[in-house]
Amino acid sequence: MISAGDFRNGVTFEEDGQVYQVVEFQHVKPGKGAAFVRTKTKNVITGAVVEKSYNPTAKFENAYIDRRDMQYSYNDGDLYYFMDSETYEMLPVAAGDLPDSFKFVKENETVKILSYKGKVFGIEPPNFVILEVTDTDPGFKGNTATNTLKPAVLETGAEIRVPLFISPGDKIKIDTRTSEYLERA
Repeated sequence: MISAGDFRNGVTFEEDGQVYQVVEFQHVKPGKGAAFVRTKTKNVITGAVVEKSYNPTAKFENAYIDRRDMQYSYNDGDLYYFMDSETYEMLPVAAGDLPDSFKFVKENETVKILSYKGKVFGIEPPNFVILEVTDTDPGFKGNTATNTLKPAVLETGAEIRVPLFISPGDKIKIDTRTSEYLERA
């Protein structure tokens, strides 16, 4: 059990059958009236963010989120299969449960699978990946004076915007959290 007075950023707890993670918290002691805890919590299953106030003595059940490293093996229609590197067990995940950043993950790459009580609710790809550009318009000499970007297709099929000097065959580093080009690899 955890009380609202013990909330810190990143703490996960269960309330009304839902699992929440504390994003922000603030202990408020007004001049008049009782103290309370103002929080911004995120529902880890649906991703909805809610602002709520709690009595500091309110008690909640701790929720333990299981984060396991698994290797992306292949996809078969709407199912994506991940292999546990310790037990070699295959775990199917529906396409709807995959985040947008999954478009940067290649086969045989390791990702973090997030689950609560055995139900997978999310996947965290690596923060930075190196991918090859398969198709983009050619850049022209002298077009580097401004920070101009052009579309490029990567080996995973994802499309991002890259600087003009990038050409097909170049390997680039991408931040999967923001879907942005960082540098040449």
